Amino acid sequence: MDKDALAESFMFHLSTERRLSSNTLESYSADLKRFIQFLENEGVDLDTFTRSHFITYIALLRERGLSARSTSRHISSMRSFFRFLVREGRLAANPVAEVRAQRTGRSLPKFLTVSQVTALLTAPDSVRATPESIRDKAMLTLMYASGLRATEVVSLRMENVDPDAGFLRIIGKGGKERIVPVAEAALYLLKEYMETVRPGFLKKKPTNALFLSRMGKAITRQTLWNRIRYWAMTAGIRENISPHVLRHSFAGHLLAGGADLRAVQVMLGHADIATTQIYTHVTPERLRETHRKHHPRG
Repeated sequence: MDKDALAESFMFHLSTERRLSSNTLESYSADLKRFIQFLENEGVDLDTFTRSHFITYIALLRERGLSARSTSRHISSMRSFFRFLVREGRLAANPVAEVRAQRTGRSLPKFLTVSQVTALLTAPDSVRATPESIRDKAMLTLMYASGLRATEVVSLRMENVDPDAGFLRIIGKGGKERIVPVAEAALYLLKEYMETVRPGFLKKKPTNALFLSRMGKAITRQTLWNRIRYWAMTAGIRENISPHVLRHSFAGHLLAGGADLRAVQVMLGHADIATTQIYTHVTPERLRETHRKHHPRG
C-alpha cells in the first residue's frame, strides 16, 4: 500500500470534508509524517500493522520525550487515520480502535479579573489618540464583548458586521457560522473605527477586511497578539496576555454572573458542551467573594 498517497488522501478528507483549521491540519500532517517514518524504519506496511506495533510506536514516542498531551494527540490522530482507511475500504478492520490515550489533566483556562479587563480596555485612552489606538480599543472591546478567537477577529469582513443590528456573523472552526451578540459599548467603538479610521487605512485599496493595518491590509494574528501585549503592558498587567485570555475572560465572567451554560456554548461556537464546562470553574474574584462572605474568619 502506498502510505504517502493514503496519507495525502486522508489530509484531503480532513481539509475538504471535515474542514479543519489550518493549525489542526498541520498537527495531523506532522503526526502522520512521524508515523509513516516509523513504519518505514520498522519495515511494516499498513495492512500488516497491528495493535502491538502501535503500542511499540507510542512507547518510542514517550522514550523520545514526547509529553503525555502530545502522545494523546498522536493516538487520536492515528485512530482517525485508520478509521478513514477502513471507511475507504483500504483496510478490513481498525487495528488501533481499542487503544485509548491516558487521560491527562486539563489545565484551567487563564482569566483576567474584571478590574484587569477594565484596565486593558481603557489603556488606549491613556495615550494620545491615534488611528491605531482607536482601532485597537475597538478590537479589544469587541473581543471581550463577544469571546472571539484570534483567527475570527483577523478574518472579520465588513459584510459580517452590522453595528445597528447588535450582532456579528462569525465563520468559526470548520467553516461553521454562528451569530454572536455584541454589547452596545463595543458596537459604538466599532462604528467609530469603521467611520473615522478604516477609510484612512484603506487608501482606496479593494478589501472587505474589517480591521486593517496602516498599509491597508488585514491585520495578522501576530499583529493582534503584539497589540494585546502592548496594551497589557501599558495597563500594568504583568501576566502574559494572549487573545485567548480575553476569550476565557468573556466566558468565565458570563458564567460567574449567572449566564446559562448552553447559551455561552453557542456564543463561543463550541461543538461539545463539555468544552464549555471548563469555564464553570469559579473565577478568582468569585472565589474571593465567596470566601469573604462565608468563611468564619472572612
